[in-house]
Amino acid sequence: MNSASATRRWFVAGDLNGFFGLVVDNLAVMAFLSTVLVTGFGFPADVVFTRMFPGTALGVLVGDLIYTWMAVRLGRRTGRDDVTAMPLGIDTPTTIGLALLVLGPAFAKYRQGGLDEHAAAIATWHLGMAAMIVMGLLKFALSFAGVWVGRVIPRAGLLGSIAAIALMLIGFLPMVEVMQVPIVGFASLGVILYAVIAKGRIPGRIPGVLAAVVAGLVLYYALGPFGLAGPGFRAPGALTLRFALPVPSLGFIGSLGATVPYLPLILPFGLLMVIGGINVTESARVAGDDYRTRDILLTEAFSTLAAGLCGGVAQTTPYIGQPAYKKMGARAGYTLLTGVFVGLGGVFGYLSNLVELVPLCVLAPILVFVSIDITSQAFEATPGRHYAAVVFSFFPAIARLVAIELGNPAYVAPDHFNALMASTAQGMPELAVIVALGNGFIITSMIWAAFLAALVDRRRRAAIATLLAGAALTFFGVIHSVEPGGGLYLPWELSGVARTLAFQFAAAYVVLAAAIGLLALQGRDAPADA
Repeated sequence: MNSASATRRWFVAGDLNGFFGLVVDNLAVMAFLSTVLVTGFGFPADVVFTRMFPGTALGVLVGDLIYTWMAVRLGRRTGRDDVTAMPLGIDTPTTIGLALLVLGPAFAKYRQGGLDEHAAAIATWHLGMAAMIVMGLLKFALSFAGVWVGRVIPRAGLLGSIAAIALMLIGFLPMVEVMQVPIVGFASLGVILYAVIAKGRIPGRIPGVLAAVVAGLVLYYALGPFGLAGPGFRAPGALTLRFALPVPSLGFIGSLGATVPYLPLILPFGLLMVIGGINVTESARVAGDDYRTRDILLTEAFSTLAAGLCGGVAQTTPYIGQPAYKKMGARAGYTLLTGVFVGLGGVFGYLSNLVELVPLCVLAPILVFVSIDITSQAFEATPGRHYAAVVFSFFPAIARLVAIELGNPAYVAPDHFNALMASTAQGMPELAVIVALGNGFIITSMIWAAFLAALVDRRRRAAIATLLAGAALTFFGVIHSVEPGGGLYLPWELSGVARTLAFQFAAAYVVLAAAIGLLALQGRDAPADA
């Protein structure tokens, strides 16, 4: 076989479709990250574009290069020329979660502590780097025990918690962005639903996500001058050159201690990516490409560490759509192209230019679609008898979303918010209950879903053990923290309403465990009916 034919094996026409789809996915996540920080929290744009973006993009470059090499190696080992690389990019749930629940609130806290805007932004950036290092180390450790983790935590707990994030953070908030510019946003969303979910045909076999972005851009810039693209319409301006190398830095070391209050969020995010990596590796195996699970997990851990070390604030993960990219005809070339395009885009600044050029109302539909897809898969991959457990896991995430909105000073003044947190006019303060229910919601969702799944399966001992674990975590604020920011604490140091709430939440788990234990005395555990 000549060298030309060997080259064509690894780069084919289908790789262009895969490249456009994967790039747009990454661009949408980075756009939402910058919008949440800059628009939502008043974060300096230059810190986002020249400090956070380059390192984050480097993680994508590193991971995609390794996955490209793994695909070529697998093809050579098996003698096949149809091997499709595992797609890797910036993880959507954790990026949005970190922006809304960690980086944004931390920036506001630093500002309230007296730091000026730039100093607060740098401190927040270092906190984001530290969070990446923590998650990367966790993923590295769990790469050698990922299968065991998957056995210990029921699928309903894992997928339910992911679906809860998808619906509340990835889906609902971007849906608001879609409907703020409804003519553009809803049309873009409709194209994605038509092409990707309903499997409708797009002329020229253009990927559905790319077609939606193009349609949205045409509508936005055509209707904008007539006032039909929202009051925030801006015509394209001059491009800003932003050259910034992702240089390794130890600036995160001083911020490692600052991650402690956010560990109930950071650690589950890392755990979810390990489980997700296991699931997507299995889906690729079913599609015909048998990658080693440990290699996939170690790669995402390494690329996350590389991103964090060089200033990144969003972790990388293998995307769940490898079989879809295979159906597009993609091989190994699309991940190579994506990695180089995103990596260089972070260095030379054209990623930030694209983020500024493509409005959020055009990119938000992609995130809405992702939320629909993730939630659907949670039910598809979960036994029917556990559907109720998946739904049960949504409630803590709903509480967290409500707390985020009510905690916005634009809606509720801080003084009034604090007064509502302590008010006992009608018994336990409703706002304090909502905040406590939502704090640590990822772990809470896992516990609630795992408890109910075990109960359905008549594994009452497992259900009781899960509840007691929930009580222990509640006692120290890992879940149901009574601190508005979700911080950890020693319960005996609390006072007033906070102390009452913390002890009653913990006691509720213990009492329920006791009740289940008493009911279980009627008979021995038995497997549930299929």
